[in-house]
Amino acid sequence: QVQLVESGGGLVQAGGSLRLSCAASGRTFSIYTMGWFRQGPGKEREFVADISWSGGRTYYEDSVKGRFTISRNNAKNTVYLQMNSLKPEDTAVYYCAADRGTAQPMVSPSYWGQGTQVTVSS
Repeated sequence: QVQLVESGGGLVQAGGSLRLSCAASGRTFSIYTMGWFRQGPGKEREFVADISWSGGRTYYEDSVKGRFTISRNNAKNTVYLQMNSLKPEDTAVYYCAADRGTAQPMVSPSYWGQGTQVTVSS
């Protein structure tokens, strides 16, 4: 079992940056593939990015490539999403996710956080 708690969301102007954090409980954090999903207003939840247990392999949704960076610190049981050059269309609730499987990109992770709101104004 793992519990996930996101933080770092907020309101930012277009072109700005935010860094989301996801703190995980449990001593086996390092063996989980970790990822971020988002759900915009009136939209379905979609994959954003994920990172392998070692941090050596990452995947990104096409619209965030070159703007977002996912990273993890296994010693701190934390995964991050650095978001730069934000656009109004990035507005969404961002969810942290974890899965013991190694398949990437993540499709149906086993564990979810409660979400954090990101709002990008134009």
